[in-house]
Amino acid sequence: MRITISGPPGSGKTTVCMLLAKRLGVQCLISGTVFREMAKESNLSLAEFGKLAEYDPKYDRIVDETMLSRALALQNVVVEGRLTGHLLSRKDPSAFKVYLDAAPNARAERIKERENEDIQMIKEEMLERENCEARRYQQYYGIDINDKSVYDLVVDSTHRTPEQVVDLIVKKLEVWP
Repeated sequence: MRITISGPPGSGKTTVCMLLAKRLGVQCLISGTVFREMAKESNLSLAEFGKLAEYDPKYDRIVDETMLSRALALQNVVVEGRLTGHLLSRKDPSAFKVYLDAAPNARAERIKERENEDIQMIKEEMLERENCEARRYQQYYGIDINDKSVYDLVVDSTHRTPEQVVDLIVKKLEVWP
């Protein structure tokens, strides 16, 4: 079974992806890892690299094509990424697609814990990144990133631990066709 975990930055998708994959005993693929590696190789911040990607679609396409091809090569995998639910639903409609969301302040606090940066700067970069990504995804793929209709499960992770989110996903998987 292929499972996607999508959502905005700081929603918990990477942590949940890793925990869920471990619990199910399957591999996990993290799209942010590929994007961060590309930003680092270019000596740019995530926000700067996102701006670059906004003007040159090859960066998004490389990340997205890599994630999609790796996911399709595996029968049992949990795939994390902003677009994985949308993109994989086009190639494998049977994939179980999860969308995680959380309040912006909660997401910024989570990012702060991970990156140890100024909270105001984090909020500004987070919102700038989200707007930038939304424009790119619409332009490049015709995807409205805010359209949650492709997801089998939408979870607000604001007041839930990653383990609680994994429990919700597993419970839904048990009754899912």
